[in-house]
Amino acid sequence: MRRPWSISLRLTLWFGGIFFFGWMLFGVAMWLNLRSTLVSERYGTLVRREHRLETLLTTTENESDARRQSDFAEFARATGNGLCEIFSAGGQRAYPSPTPAAQDFPWPTMSSVRGQIFRQVTWSGQAYWVLGHPFVLGKETLYVMAAAPESGNELVLARFVTGLLASIPVLLLVSSAGGYFLSRRALLPVDRITSSARSTSISNLSERLPVVKTGDELQRLAETCNEMLERLESSVRRIKQFTADASHDLRGPIAFIRTVAEVASRHPGADADSRHALSDIVDESAKASLLLEDLLTLARADSGQAEVALARLDLRQVIEESCEMAFPLAAEKNHTLSVDLSADRDVNVLGDSASLRRLLWILLDNAFKYTPSPGRIDISLSASDCEAVVSVSDTGIGISETDLPRVFDRFYRGDPSRGQVEGSGLGLSIAKWIADMHHAQLVVASAENRGTTVAIRFPLAAK
Repeated sequence: MRRPWSISLRLTLWFGGIFFFGWMLFGVAMWLNLRSTLVSERYGTLVRREHRLETLLTTTENESDARRQSDFAEFARATGNGLCEIFSAGGQRAYPSPTPAAQDFPWPTMSSVRGQIFRQVTWSGQAYWVLGHPFVLGKETLYVMAAAPESGNELVLARFVTGLLASIPVLLLVSSAGGYFLSRRALLPVDRITSSARSTSISNLSERLPVVKTGDELQRLAETCNEMLERLESSVRRIKQFTADASHDLRGPIAFIRTVAEVASRHPGADADSRHALSDIVDESAKASLLLEDLLTLARADSGQAEVALARLDLRQVIEESCEMAFPLAAEKNHTLSVDLSADRDVNVLGDSASLRRLLWILLDNAFKYTPSPGRIDISLSASDCEAVVSVSDTGIGISETDLPRVFDRFYRGDPSRGQVEGSGLGLSIAKWIADMHHAQLVVASAENRGTTVAIRFPLAAK
């Protein structure tokens, strides 16, 4: 599955795309404005040229035709490369063409035009602007025409487009970097809220997210999350209190039921069926008592009332005491229990002996339950300069890869094959709590049908 893009990346792409689109619109508008300006300048140049030509014709009106033609030819050669012409009303040239270029140029016909013309024509593969208008000299109407090449304007426009296109990568890079910086800066409070929310669990629901008084959506988001955490904390507190109260209050009635059933089963007047039923009641009451004890232990752990005093002790002794209870059970289930305490140094940790024995017994009991007979369970102790490691390994049914991350969840039993074994699903939860209380790390490694290894990593006590 493709990983979704982050908000920062999407905002950066949007910012860069919008900036690119805006820059292109700006470039097109500037190109059109530049082209219009250049055409206007070309028009103004032709207007001034024709005005000077009209002035020349007016001042030389009384001179001879040869002198007037000579002045016109000299003026044409001095301005615009000779691209000037004067036509009569019938469309004939009033004066000879001043240059061969003017002679060959495709001048528009002015006989049917009453006003001014300003148009573009193509000659020899190049574009030219042509300006023409009527001019009255004496009693005769003449048409003055002048042309100028468009190549200069095209060169300016081409350079403008080249510069515009060349600036796009740089501007995109700068705008994207700026967009990413601004988006990251704007979303930095969201990262803080996310980090705080990820660190929030059922054990620290009293903590709240930081609220920055900005008056914007992020402040409202943080305040809403804090209100939600407050409601969750209140609900969890009530559930914990109910679990603790129910576990405590049910201990008495279940103990009474068990006692009455045991006494009744010994009555001489009870028949075999009654004794069997009473025996079942005793067994189920014992299981219910163990479940209530586990629930009460976890309830106390959740409420913080189960803290114990940690003292310096030897892990070897704790393991030996736990194994003394485990050897008879291993023999009963036809398992081989191997103990390796060959650590080459004293292994002293800070802990509570009773809690650690319970932790080890939970791990050994699980190994016995989930290892088909005959099986092998190994318990070993190793130590380094900074930590001690107690490992409990078995050759049992193992844990699937999908169930492994949830083995410490309360009441979680995993796949159906594990559900066939009696248990409440609270053992590893209690083991995890005891390990946390001793600042130890509980690590589970398993493979289906190959066995499970649980390692407890204890920090060594200071000498």
